[in-house]
Amino acid sequence: MPQVVIIGMKAWQILFTILFLSVSSATFAQKVALPHGMVFGSKADTANAVDANNLRRYMGEKKRITTIIKGTVERVTEEKGGWFVLQTKGGEPIYAHFRDYNVTLPKQIKGRVVIVSAVAKREFTADDHQHFAGDTVTYSTTSKMSKAITLEVKGLMIYK
Repeated sequence: MPQVVIIGMKAWQILFTILFLSVSSATFAQKVALPHGMVFGSKADTANAVDANNLRRYMGEKKRITTIIKGTVERVTEEKGGWFVLQTKGGEPIYAHFRDYNVTLPKQIKGRVVIVSAVAKREFTADDHQHFAGDTVTYSTTSKMSKAITLEVKGLMIYK
């Protein structure tokens, strides 16, 4: 006749807790793999990509252009909607967001080189060079805000 082992209620709780924690830690500890060529939004064309550091020179005096940009993601500011920042050597960040709000960009993309198909535009701020009456203010010909470039992204592809 088989032997029956009786385990107390406390032992079952401990056993169940250990089993649950081992299964859940294996499940939640997995990071999203972001392989080369992974696409968010529509696929970006890789030919003739402009380096993010040269975007300002490439735009020239134009206020808005459609282009393909290659750069490194500095950080993802908002996953839903795909809000992120591209690094530049000059220290001026390029802020970008997806045109389609349904795109979710994972935080693990930080530090990866990406190719972005986007509309680049210079931001216009109405309060540039305005001051109150009586102020004696002198301005330089260019301000930081008039230099800001933002991207409205159509598609992003992980390059490296």
